[in-house]
Amino acid sequence: IALAGNYAYVSTVYGGLYIIDVSNPATPVETSFHPTFKPYDVAVSGNYAYIADSEKGLSIINVADPANPAQVSSCDTPDFAYDVAVAGNYAYVADQGGGLRIINVADPAHPLEAAFYDTPGIAYGVAVAGNYAYVADTSSGLHIINISDPTHPTEEGFYATPGWAHNVVVAGNYAYVADWDAGLYIINISDPEHPAESGSCDTPGTAWDLTVAGDHAYVADSEEGLRVINVSDTADPSEVSSHST
Repeated sequence: IALAGNYAYVSTVYGGLYIIDVSNPATPVETSFHPTFKPYDVAVSGNYAYIADSEKGLSIINVADPANPAQVSSCDTPDFAYDVAVAGNYAYVADQGGGLRIINVADPAHPLEAAFYDTPGIAYGVAVAGNYAYVADTSSGLHIINISDPTHPTEEGFYATPGWAHNVVVAGNYAYVADWDAGLYIINISDPEHPAESGSCDTPGTAWDLTVAGDHAYVADSEEGLRVINVSDTADPSEVSSHST
């Protein structure tokens, strides 16, 4: 799910892209639907939605009119596109067997791969902040890739998490990793060459995805629903509530 303005953009693995009006959060209304192959993630930038479309790679949808989305292009990746982040003129795709794929989307109608950095296992999640892309690799952990020159990415640092790193969010000097059966891991990235664990909080299920807002991390914990974790003290995060889904 991605949020932009009054709309939520939801990628559904066995359907496509749903655009939902959430101007009144109590009564969300479906605005439109656009079928794609098998979308695993979506990012929105400007008038476009960028979809990690599994075997089809990156799909780009014009959402200038949310009621009438239209696909404008696609860019194949070597394996299975799981996650996508967009910054500036580039889309950063976590590709199962192809690592981090960097795609120039300055012209959304004609995307071109600019470079890639292959991680050792399955690249499942990606976040971009400043000059770095943070890749959650389920087989190894958190990889920090220098993308100051997007055409020549280089690994700056690495932290091996104990579980399967499925997704990552960056806020300030910390990377928050949804680490599957190990729960939430918080990594200090103030020195990207030497990332270090700050704290962790095990969750009862399998931490699949997350977001961070203010002093709280919100973890999608698979069969255990939503877990809300206080991260005001990153060295000692603690669960404060949960909601079954």
